[in-house]
Amino acid sequence: MRDSRDYRLLFASGVITMFGTMISMVAVPYQMKELTDSYLAVGLVSLAEFVPMVVCGLWGGAIADALDRRKIIVLSELGLLVTSAALMVNALLPDPQVWVLYVMGAVSTGIASLQRPSLEAVIQQVVKHEQQSAAAVLSSLRWNFGAIVAPALGGLLVTWSTGAAYAIDTLTFVVSMFLLWRVRSLPAAEDAAPASLRSLVDGVRYAVSRRDLTGTYLVDMAAMVFAMATALFPFLAEELRTPQALGLLYSASAIGALIASVTGRWTARVHRHGLGVIVAATLWGVAVALTALAPNFWLVFVCIALAGAADMISGIFRITMWNQTIPSEYRGRLAGIELLSYASGPMLGNARAGLMAGFGGVPFSLGSGGVLCVAAVLALAATLPGFRRYDARTDENALREKARREAAAAPTEPVA
Repeated sequence: MRDSRDYRLLFASGVITMFGTMISMVAVPYQMKELTDSYLAVGLVSLAEFVPMVVCGLWGGAIADALDRRKIIVLSELGLLVTSAALMVNALLPDPQVWVLYVMGAVSTGIASLQRPSLEAVIQQVVKHEQQSAAAVLSSLRWNFGAIVAPALGGLLVTWSTGAAYAIDTLTFVVSMFLLWRVRSLPAAEDAAPASLRSLVDGVRYAVSRRDLTGTYLVDMAAMVFAMATALFPFLAEELRTPQALGLLYSASAIGALIASVTGRWTARVHRHGLGVIVAATLWGVAVALTALAPNFWLVFVCIALAGAADMISGIFRITMWNQTIPSEYRGRLAGIELLSYASGPMLGNARAGLMAGFGGVPFSLGSGGVLCVAAVLALAATLPGFRRYDARTDENALREKARREAAAAPTEPVA
């Protein structure tokens, strides 16, 4: 934060937009539930966002390596402002339309997926190599600030007016654009590959060649697909006879994650990041399974908080691996692939949760999902020994990237 003005601007922008986005995260499933009263309809919101996320996430990675990343970020922010305003207008209509929630959800997800690889990739450009772990923890703190306060406020706002919730989200994008406009230009390298299908394939080929990276993607995706169930929170709050506490359910995971982040200095001393991801993802599944057995609201809250803490530790280790080992010329495309792992998992997981709840109820969906998560993570750990044994002190990619950045940062000797 002291060393980089651009990082401070990006950090502040992220805090503000995360706040508004988290409010809308509560508003959309709540409004869908009010309009349809259907588990499946709520779960399908995430499914509608899946294809735009996949296509735009990959393409966003390609353009992040080929174009000015600041320009991509600012233009995407403008698009997100428009989609949020459209949700606000729809909510204020006498008869809000369900299709608008699906369409705007898909469009906003596509735009955010175009933007996210550039946001991830610029961290390498504005933060020193040895500060990447600290940046990962700060990013966690930023996310948790919005994820704790905003859902709690959103839970109160939506019971009064979903239109007001979307209006706050729209305002946050206006403020964020002002901050992002002040970030310096971050052009691609002169020899950067142009955005094309060939460059996308090249990025995928590089990712597949790295078994340690493949492990981060697969373990996180398995954990989210089998145990993510935030789409069920409106129904869970109703079954617990605490509908007024819906926002707290959404905040619980972030509270656990915040505690993990604030006390996360120890993560900088961990070098076996792959094993750390495996342990954290397993604990996430166990905590979600225990949620199904909790008899009252506060025990459910504690279980969700524990799950959030485990997920945050996994995220810190994954981000550190990515930013310390991926060459700058591939960082945007790999960020697009990362987006597929950590974004598609929750989308598919919420769709799975809705379908399983339709068959056996909310506790069945939560419990079976947690058990399946643990089984999948342990199976992946057994089949990916390279990922399990990763050590930042000896990994050739981490050492090579560290040496490259140190050489780039070294002062140039004057020519006699």
